Amino acid sequence: MNFAIHRERLARFAGFTSSLRWLVLALFVAAALPQRAAHAQAWLLSQSDRMAYLQYYAPVIMQRAEENSSKRGRDWLSNYDFDRDGNFANNRYTWANLLPQYIAASTAGSGAYQNWRIRPTLYTSALEFMDGGSKGLVLLFHVYHPVDKKANEIHDWERIEIVVRGVTGVPGGAGEYVGHVTITSHKDHVLRSYGSPDLNFMQVAGGRHVMIWQADEDNTELGTHGHELHFVQDSYATIAARVAASASAEVEVTNDDDKSVHYVWVPETSQAAVAAWNARAISYAYAAPLAAGVDGTVSWFAVNRITYELQDLADVFASQWSGANWSLNWTSDVTADILLDSPIVDESGTTQVPSGLQRFYLGSRDTQSSNLTDGREGVLAKAWFWGGYSAETNADTISGSDKLDGYGGAGRDSYNRNRADASGDYASLGAYWRQHDFLVHSGAIDTREHYEAGVWLPAGWHLPQNGGYDGRWAQVYDDRVNVDGLNVAMPSSVRGCGATKTATATVSGGSLPYTLTWTNVLSQAPNGLSAQVASGATATLVVGSADGQSATRTFQNQTGCRPDPGGNH
Repeated sequence: MNFAIHRERLARFAGFTSSLRWLVLALFVAAALPQRAAHAQAWLLSQSDRMAYLQYYAPVIMQRAEENSSKRGRDWLSNYDFDRDGNFANNRYTWANLLPQYIAASTAGSGAYQNWRIRPTLYTSALEFMDGGSKGLVLLFHVYHPVDKKANEIHDWERIEIVVRGVTGVPGGAGEYVGHVTITSHKDHVLRSYGSPDLNFMQVAGGRHVMIWQADEDNTELGTHGHELHFVQDSYATIAARVAASASAEVEVTNDDDKSVHYVWVPETSQAAVAAWNARAISYAYAAPLAAGVDGTVSWFAVNRITYELQDLADVFASQWSGANWSLNWTSDVTADILLDSPIVDESGTTQVPSGLQRFYLGSRDTQSSNLTDGREGVLAKAWFWGGYSAETNADTISGSDKLDGYGGAGRDSYNRNRADASGDYASLGAYWRQHDFLVHSGAIDTREHYEAGVWLPAGWHLPQNGGYDGRWAQVYDDRVNVDGLNVAMPSSVRGCGATKTATATVSGGSLPYTLTWTNVLSQAPNGLSAQVASGATATLVVGSADGQSATRTFQNQTGCRPDPGGNH
């Protein structure tokens, strides 16, 4: 692209003041938008409110593994910089070849890999907009794996989009509901709307978590593979009953039959969900027990329940900007030109990418590939990042390409508008994205090519005075680059034969100092790591670390005298 020409085009467009043409455009947009929007009373969530919504609706992911003794942990979720070398381009080599050494060193107590931080992460953002007379939210969750398809490819990006309608300001408030959820299955975007029996949630105090199943990294083209996502069709009550009975760890999923589960990924901020699953964080001191190392069907007792954290989608954008050292992690095979109305800033408010027309390099650099890339694209090149995807009821047997073409302008919404009709910037079509281009889907399926049920959000939708916020470009979560996962190990129960028993916890990871709070105990040790529990009582321990992590464990002193039923897997 000749940037000088495009800047000139932008200047000409900005200076265009023909009152007649602007009047025609204004009348067209007014006619295209729902009439109720004119009467909306704009209001705005706080940043802490948005984070609360992301945490409240964060998914629970049940995943199948394709592992063996030499591939333990291969299907773990992780983060871009798990080995903390600042280089994403070697992730495929490092994950496939050095992860076994990390686990072995952890088991042996060696410090060889103690600088690693596996930190399973969903990269996320919230878009807030006025939805007629009410508030709507689009919550994006980006599921990251360092490798895919038997480690033949680098970086796997799957995404879960949750649209919340009737937002009240308090997550789960009266009248609020999940309008639809869209998940990726390779290049396909599978959507389920409110009321669908395929949308099943784990509802707990402080969270409503849609349940999603994820395939392993296998590359069997005609089977479930490559970390594709499916909706879990079983209710949480059904699954909980199977867990209690230690039945076979399987769930019914959409567009397929029962699928095995080896990992359950639980948002670390949902204390009730973490407690219900007895989920743990992966830390260097406690890594090996959380690696499945199997691919056959196991019982629910053998399923590894692991917490994940939320980070920002925008964390990686600065590394892709043309003005940065982009070639370390990315290639020029794929680019995106984006007109930024405002700069991209980090958590401290420091500008990382200035406003204006900017180029981003998005090809995935892979040091293990002969041509340094496997053709994968970064998030900014994904249609779903702009809402410009074709929603489907079910994924194709062999995934096809997206047919909307929001970038070029062919993609139209329910009001027959393309993104330029919404933004007013016709020079952008096929030339660059505008920072706040986004199509909010309605939850219906439009089977016509180049049409989607929904609306391209109008110019200015993201402004505070219009009740909007575009969190795709914001960095709000502490990166915690030096933090290891907080782990608390404690038996879940003993059979005390009527006697008082001691509950003892071991705490590792996180950041010192720890806070330890016991409830329903007779007494506790000065260091807080153990407590006396009466016969028949259930004690609760809540551990917090200085970096904001927390973990909850329970200990039941059963009255029976049979052998202990086991620990806290």
